[in-house]
Amino acid sequence: MLFLEEHNKIEILEKMKGLEITMKILLDAMGGDNSPDANIKGAVKAINQIKAEVVLIGKQEVIEERCKALFGKKLNEISPRLSIKHTSEVIEMEDGPTDSIKHKKDSSMVVGFNMLKNNEGDVFISAGNSGALLAGATLLVGRIRGIDRPALAGILPAYKSRLVLIDAGANTNCKPINLLQFAQMTSIYIRNTFGIEHPKIGLLNIGTEETKGNDLTKESYMLLKEKAESLNINFIGNVEGRDAFSGNVDAIVTDGFTGNMFLKTVEGLGKFVKTTLIDSLTENIVSKIAAVPSLPAIKKFSKAMDYKSYGGALFLGVKKPVVKAHGSSDEKLFEFTIKQAEQFVNNKTVENLISEFEKEKTEQ
Repeated sequence: MLFLEEHNKIEILEKMKGLEITMKILLDAMGGDNSPDANIKGAVKAINQIKAEVVLIGKQEVIEERCKALFGKKLNEISPRLSIKHTSEVIEMEDGPTDSIKHKKDSSMVVGFNMLKNNEGDVFISAGNSGALLAGATLLVGRIRGIDRPALAGILPAYKSRLVLIDAGANTNCKPINLLQFAQMTSIYIRNTFGIEHPKIGLLNIGTEETKGNDLTKESYMLLKEKAESLNINFIGNVEGRDAFSGNVDAIVTDGFTGNMFLKTVEGLGKFVKTTLIDSLTENIVSKIAAVPSLPAIKKFSKAMDYKSYGGALFLGVKKPVVKAHGSSDEKLFEFTIKQAEQFVNNKTVENLISEFEKEKTEQ
């Protein structure tokens, strides 16, 4: 057994020769409903699919004990690109956002943000306390100059495409200028990441007419209509929730309160549809037999409905890449979020946001 472990270690090191590690992904190992097991498993699953190093931040003795229980090995024995940064504290879900950032300085979240700020990592991922994550990103990492409020950009499946939802929960109370900036940030992100030169940006509303909605949506509509061309935003007007997944819109903009409700409703509906479909197909022997020829189509449908494969929500508007993973993330979601984070850094989205907003300020 010892020989095999040493052989595996040598084999991994041999494969790593000549591979220059230029990126470090920081993962909050103590954040989320299923931590630390899901965080560790996700990192282990992702490590052979990425080129970056992954640093798990949290209580070292806990991470090592769980890694040994899950895999029978130490973390660095699984891959030399997996390591641990020890911290003694954890920000709990019930902790106050700003107080926890100020007073739990040796928590996995605060240490992660400080490492990111001090260039000891390239991107930080956490599934922990959302309020604390947003407070820490703003207070410790800092906003991009020219952006009033950073926002969460979540990615959802759409017909033969994907849909970016912003704000997915960072700002419950917004002004029209915030929604305008969300649209601008999303346009830059989609151009960088998906290569869509003129992404279609819609405003989430209860009707398509420009007179529909509350004061926020009406005023935001007029501001977007006025500023869209000068800010290189391809604004297509109001979009109703039922049309959001048509594939005819690349992103929808809304306030964080509405966006978070929309996001969780969609996720819940997706789970309901998949569960109901499985129950119907496995109800009895006749339905099981009848389902066999349709299995490829069913698998394709299931994959299209799986929001987990799109990773977490990107926190656009701060000076360094930050990703908010779902609080209920399992190993699969962490795996995809880690891969997404590597892409986020490689696409230089933050650098492009900084460049665009600084240029805008100079021209004013």
